[in-house]
Amino acid sequence: MKFEGSYVALITPFKNNGMELDEDKLRELVNYHIENGTSGIVPCGTTGEAPTLTFAEHEKVIKIVVEEVRGRIQVVAGAGSNSTTRAIELTKYAKELGADAALSTCPYYNKPSQRGLYEHYKTIAQEAKFPIMLYNVPGRTGTNIEAETIAKLAELPEIVAVKEATGSLEQMIRIQDLCGDKIEILSGEDHLILPMLSIGAKGVVSVVANIMPQEMSDLISSFLNKNFDKAFELHTKLYDVSRNMFVEGNPVTVKAAMKILGKMDNDIVRLPLVAAEADTYGKLTKVFKEKGIL
Repeated sequence: MKFEGSYVALITPFKNNGMELDEDKLRELVNYHIENGTSGIVPCGTTGEAPTLTFAEHEKVIKIVVEEVRGRIQVVAGAGSNSTTRAIELTKYAKELGADAALSTCPYYNKPSQRGLYEHYKTIAQEAKFPIMLYNVPGRTGTNIEAETIAKLAELPEIVAVKEATGSLEQMIRIQDLCGDKIEILSGEDHLILPMLSIGAKGVVSVVANIMPQEMSDLISSFLNKNFDKAFELHTKLYDVSRNMFVEGNPVTVKAAMKILGKMDNDIVRLPLVAAEADTYGKLTKVFKEKGIL
C-alpha cells in the first residue's frame, strides 16, 4: 500500500453546545475532501482534538469516516496513546472498522527512551498486525523518534510510513538515507512541504488541507509529476496561509479559518482550548483577502 499525496488532518466538528459531535457535518467534510482531490482522511489526531474526545466519540468518529469514505480514498485513523495498551486497543479498533492504517503518535508526557519507543511500536505492530504510520512531533510530545530508531522500526512490516513533524530537514534526510524505500515519509509541517518533497517525502498530513484541499493536493501532484513551476507557485500561495494557521495553536486557528471561509457554522473547540480571539480573525481575514481566498 502506497502513502502518497495530500492527507488531511481532519478537524472534529461539534454542535453549538460543544458537547456533541456534529455527525452530519463530519460526513459533509469527508465528501468535500473526496471531491477536492484529498488522498486520505486522518481523523482523531491532534487536529481532531483526540485528547478531549471520549473513548466512545473517538471510535464513533473513525466509524463515521470509514463509512462515509466507502473505500474511495484512504483512511489513516488516529490511534496514538502514551499507554501502549490503549494504543493497541485503538489500532485494533481501526483495523476492525476497515481503516487502511493507523496514525500512532510518539508517546507524550512519559518521555520514553529510544529503546522504549522501539518496544512501544514493536508491541503495537505485533499485537495489532496492521499498517502503522508513525507520528513524530517532539514539539508536542517532548520526545524525538530519532532517525536510527525509525530505521530500526522500518524493518517491521507493519511500520509503513512516518509523519515527520520535527521541522528538521536534516533529520528527514537522515531517515531517507537510513530507510530508503522501506518507509514512506510525509511532511507533518505544512510550510515545509516543498523542501521536504525535494528531499524525498511523498506527501503531507496537512492542517491547511482543511481549508484548501484542492491546492494542497495539486501542490503534491505537481511536484511528483515534475511540474516544478506549478508546485512552486502553489507553495508560494500556501506558505503564508500555513504560517498563519498556528497563530493560536491547532486546531483553534484552523477552526476559525473554516468559519471565516464558510466551511463551518461555529469555531467550537473543547477546553482547555478556547475559541480564537478577535485579533486572530482579523489576521486570517487579511491573509485570505491578500491571497484571493476570500
